[in-house]
Amino acid sequence: MSAGKPQVLVVEDEPAQREVLAYNLEAEGFIVRIAEDGEEALMLIDEVAPDVIVLDWMLPNVSGIEVCRQTKTKAATRNIPIIMLSARSEEVDRVRGLETGADDYVIKPYSVVELMARVRTHLRRVRPTTMGQVLVYGDITLDSETHRVTRGEHPIKLGPTEFKLLASFMEKPGRVWSRDLLLDRVWGREIYVDTRTVDVHVGRLRKALNQFGGDDPLRTIRGAGYALG
Repeated sequence: MSAGKPQVLVVEDEPAQREVLAYNLEAEGFIVRIAEDGEEALMLIDEVAPDVIVLDWMLPNVSGIEVCRQTKTKAATRNIPIIMLSARSEEVDRVRGLETGADDYVIKPYSVVELMARVRTHLRRVRPTTMGQVLVYGDITLDSETHRVTRGEHPIKLGPTEFKLLASFMEKPGRVWSRDLLLDRVWGREIYVDTRTVDVHVGRLRKALNQFGGDDPLRTIRGAGYALG
């Protein structure tokens, strides 16, 4: 799969359920990561920072509720939407799931079509460029549908990699992106790319954005990575 596609982490210990979810999410064009228990889920969440998490309540080792709680208490991951899956249908259980931080609560058995729609809804919030939306930050405008970028009245010509970098920055202004996260987000994990490549392309992006003057919108955070604003 090509880089830049939204990543969905499926946390489910039942093989049949995992297979159904992975198949349907991949058919929608998403990159799917799999975790079979809560411990593995927490490790992957920190490692790849998925765009959306589909999380089963009942898991071995660490429960889905605890995965949700830990994810939502960390500044780096608290904004990742979590769709919790559970056979618990009582109102008290739904309330507990939502109060722990889940953004959505789906009762088993569920409609796969409806679940895919919920995933897309949450992605529209956290990855608007994947839905063709126009992003604006200060005097910079990025149109993901026409692949055009302007700063003020000036069109900015960007290569495909620089465009994906800018889209990632503009989707989450202020967030500090490590080189490893940018590699995963922009290049994908299917090919090996040296982390120094990130510096080269961020340099090209910075040069393109600043060619007509104005303040440099990109920040370099020593030892951490890059951020917009």
